[in-house]
Formats: sequence, structure tokens, C-alpha cells
Amino acid sequence: MIRAGGALGALLILGACMADAPRPDPAAEVYDSLCAACHGPGGRGDGGLAGDLPVRPADLTQLAARNDGVFPSDAVIAQVHGYPDRYHTDIMPQFGPLFTGARVTVTTADGARMDTPRALLDLVRYVETLQR
Repeated sequence: MIRAGGALGALLILGACMADAPRPDPAAEVYDSLCAACHGPGGRGDGGLAGDLPVRPADLTQLAARNDGVFPSDAVIAQVHGYPDRYHTDIMPQFGPLFTGARVTVTTADGARMDTPRALLDLVRYVETLQR
């Protein structure tokens, strides 16, 4: 009986410690699973597969710098999702079908309203944090 109580106490202490541990950022996990292989863990275009591609992946840390200091959210959403427009290339996969779940309406820079997956917006906000 004492052993069971000791084990229960240990589990409660472990559970309390885990509750205080930082939880992984879901958007960072999506980035790691969908983007890091090509763009690299830090977004510099140096992922493990980058050398095998016909065109080097974009350095995601420089997106704002290449856009007069403004992070181009609309272009990143379009590129990652795979919307058929001027932003998407045939080299990067269209990840849009992978984003399921909650959706929100986003107003783009040109005033258009788009129904967009929340997970996609979270990923784009994560990429914004990579800016140097």
C-alpha cells in the first residue's frame, strides 16, 4: 500500500512539473514538418533537401527586408497555400489541402476577403517571427 501511494505521489509531482513545462508552438511544429526540409530550421533556405532542388528555396528570414521592411503576409499565404496566382511556383508543393479545421476571414492588402485556414495564418505568423 505504501508503494502505491509513493507511486501516486511521484506521478502527481511529475504531472505538476509537466504542467509548468513550456508547450511546443503548434505553428513551429507545422513549420518543422512542412517547411524545414527545404527552407531549413531557421528559414535561411538551407534545409537538407535544398541542394537537390532546381531552384534554391527562399531565405524566409529576408522576406520583409526584400519588401521594403514590410512582411508580405498575403504573398506568403498564397505561396504556402498554393493559390493559383503570381506568387505560386511549380517547385514548391501546394500545402493548402493539408490545412483543415477552423477557418477565419482575412482581409488582404488590396481589400479582398478570403476564407483562410487558421493553421495557415498561424504558420505565416511564425514565419514572420523568423525575420532578421
